[in-house]
Amino acid sequence: MISTKGRYALRVMLDLAEQNTEDFIPLEEIANRQGISKKYLEIILKVLVQNGLLKGHRGKGGGYRLTRLPEEYSVGEILELTEGTLAIVSCLKDENNTCERKDSCRPLKMWVKFDKMVRDYFFGITLKDLVESPLTE
Repeated sequence: MISTKGRYALRVMLDLAEQNTEDFIPLEEIANRQGISKKYLEIILKVLVQNGLLKGHRGKGGGYRLTRLPEEYSVGEILELTEGTLAIVSCLKDENNTCERKDSCRPLKMWVKFDKMVRDYFFGITLKDLVESPLTE
């Protein structure tokens, strides 16, 4: 399950992509538009800035902005950064499956295939795709 941290991070990134500006957007504006507390938003923004997804600027005219074009961010990148992993089962959290049962685990192939489907899906969607997507279909 994707936590509020991951969902809010995606909302913030999408909000900034929708602004389509080189200007820094103040924290308060983002928080108000998204209905997220400033305190919780600061925690999320710190992670996004530290990992280079956003640039932050303090002081007058300060705020946050994207460091790349919206089409250069995948939903998977954002969710994986904030969630730690998108792995569907714990044994797939890292590349080196160290589970002692991996050689005798009958459902492992199924989990691997499902995990790949989830990753391919989220890494195949960009912020630009979401900006351009109609709200209803």
